[in-house]
Amino acid sequence: MDYQYILTEERDRVLHLTLNRPERRNALSQGLLKELFAALKDGEADDGVGCIVIKGAGSSFCSGLDYGDVHPEEEASSEKAEPTPLDVFLSTLRSSDPWALLWNLTKPVIAQVHGYCIAGANELALNCDVVIIAEDAQIGYPPVRATGSSPSHMWTYLVGPQWAKIIMLTGDLIDGKTAAQIGLAAKAVPADRLEEEVHSLASRMALVPHELQAANKAICNKALELMGRDTMQALARQNDLLAYHGRSAKEFNRILTEEGLRAALEWRDGKFR
Repeated sequence: MDYQYILTEERDRVLHLTLNRPERRNALSQGLLKELFAALKDGEADDGVGCIVIKGAGSSFCSGLDYGDVHPEEEASSEKAEPTPLDVFLSTLRSSDPWALLWNLTKPVIAQVHGYCIAGANELALNCDVVIIAEDAQIGYPPVRATGSSPSHMWTYLVGPQWAKIIMLTGDLIDGKTAAQIGLAAKAVPADRLEEEVHSLASRMALVPHELQAANKAICNKALELMGRDTMQALARQNDLLAYHGRSAKEFNRILTEEGLRAALEWRDGKFR
C-alpha cells in the first residue's frame, strides 16, 4: 500500500513506521491516523514482521492532534447551536476508544520518542507496549491548562498518583531522563543512540514466535484490565468531553478561530513560561 503521511521500512523482522509530516511536527491528522492504523494491521498480518516501531520524521516524534485538520462536516457542526447538557451526556455515552486497535495489537509495538511528544502524541506513545525516549526529548500534556483532559489515561498506571497529578495539573513538559525515572518511559538514551537502542530491543522481541508474543502481551494487558484500565479509558474519554465544554476551552477555540493557532497557544501557555 502506498502511503502519503507515513514511511515504512522492514529490517531484521522489525517494521519501522515513521510519521511523515515533519513540516507540522507530525501532527496527527485524520489522514495520518488512518494510514497508521492500516499499516499496524498490515504489520500484524505479515508473518515476516515480529515487532513494530513507531517514530517521527524531522525534529520531533509528534506534536499531538492537528488543530488545522477540520473536515467539512466538522466545520458545519461548529455552526450549530450551543450543545445542551443532554447533547454532552449523549456524546460521553457514544464515545469509543480510538486507540483500542493499537493497545490490542497482538505484536509488540515500541514508541521511539525524540524532540516533542505533546498532547495527543502521549495517547499514541502510551498505548504502545514500550516507550524508549531520547534524554533531551520533551513530553507532556499542555491542553490540560485550558481545553480539557486526556481522553486516554495511562498516567496513573505508569507513574503513580503524585506524578500523574503534577503532569495533569500543570501541563508542564518533562524531559526524557525524568520520564524514564518516573516510569513514563522504559528507558532514556542519548538522542544519537536512540535509533540503535530501539532497533536492538525490537529485533530481540521479533525473535519470539507470534503465538507466544500474543499470549504474553495479552496476559500483561489483562493484569492492567484487572486494575480497571479499560473502564478508566472510558471514564477518561467522558471526562475529557465534559471538560472540553468549559469556559476556558470555549475561549481557546474562539481565539483559535479568530486569531489563529499561534495566538491561542500564547493565550494558553504564555503565563506558564
